[in-house]
Amino acid sequence: MAAKKAERALVEEWRDILALHARTQCELDRALHRHGLCASDFEVLDLLAEGAAADGGCAYRVQEISDRVHLSQSALSRLVGRLERDGLVERAMCPEDRRGVRVALTGKGRALHGEVRPVQRAVLARMLDRAG
Repeated sequence: MAAKKAERALVEEWRDILALHARTQCELDRALHRHGLCASDFEVLDLLAEGAAADGGCAYRVQEISDRVHLSQSALSRLVGRLERDGLVERAMCPEDRRGVRVALTGKGRALHGEVRPVQRAVLARMLDRAG
């Protein structure tokens, strides 16, 4: 009986986490849409901005981004293509591996990231505060 209750509590906790994630994702998409972005777009810009701040203009390989933003390789390629068409990122061949592609923020991408970052952080603070 106790084992069943513990298992049920575990499943309920997992479902609560999933529900919080879904609600937060929807709120992020809604808030970022006004800036022409979705939550996944912003995650890529944010990752690139953090890397640039830490490494002075760092560009990430597409595979490194994929590992961090939890998108499939094909979904990420389409997302990066959209961001590139919008002038927010640029792609270049990896000098150390010609099969690889590096992605970096453009000046326009840095500016938009700076503008939208407080919006994203405010949504996270509001949504995750509810969970606490």
